[in-house]
Amino acid sequence: MIFENECGTLNRVVGLCIIVMANGKVDFFNDTGGYGFIETDDADEDVFFHMEDVGGEDLTEGTEIEFDIEQAPKGPRAKNVVRQ
Repeated sequence: MIFENECGTLNRVVGLCIIVMANGKVDFFNDTGGYGFIETDDADEDVFFHMEDVGGEDLTEGTEIEFDIEQAPKGPRAKNVVRQ
């Protein structure tokens, strides 16, 4: 996937750029903590998410989702997570 934004054309999370509408699947979910990680080809490492960015019922491992990726201080983080 190639994305176009104010940082130019990119296909990976770079610096503080945001990738819009990436695709992936839930690789791990901790229902007690309400967080997990997404496996995606649009980032070099799994992308962190918190249920505050999802809403609704908890996600389960293997669920396919769309999301935006932003570079947070601890690594890539998913925002605006939507179930496919």
